[in-house]
Amino acid sequence: MEFFSHTPCALTEAQLQTAITGPLLAEYCASIDRVIDWKGESGEIYCLWGQFIVHREVIRGGLRFTLPECPNALAWTLTCGTDAASPSLQIHCTINRSTHEPEFIESIRMFVEDWRLGMARLCSAA
Repeated sequence: MEFFSHTPCALTEAQLQTAITGPLLAEYCASIDRVIDWKGESGEIYCLWGQFIVHREVIRGGLRFTLPECPNALAWTLTCGTDAASPSLQIHCTINRSTHEPEFIESIRMFVEDWRLGMARLCSAA
């Protein structure tokens, strides 16, 4: 399943990659309660679904985060838009299932919305 959201944003991919580091994940997403530990490009977080290992990867256009031990292989990307006339930041989240319980689907939508709100704050401060 895929989930999308976006917010107006003029950040470059380099600015986004510099701003969103592992230790700061909880500051930008209310669904992440805390970062328990972080070393290099991976760490452990406590979020609305429990405690997970998370990996951060710099990708073209932004960042990708994965929860490799998550039973649903949840991953999300934060990417800068390429339309200079209407710059935006897109949040894209996936799981490796085509269906799931409605409560879990709603929790993913809330997770994506929390990222959208966090990215809107970041973009408005830039």
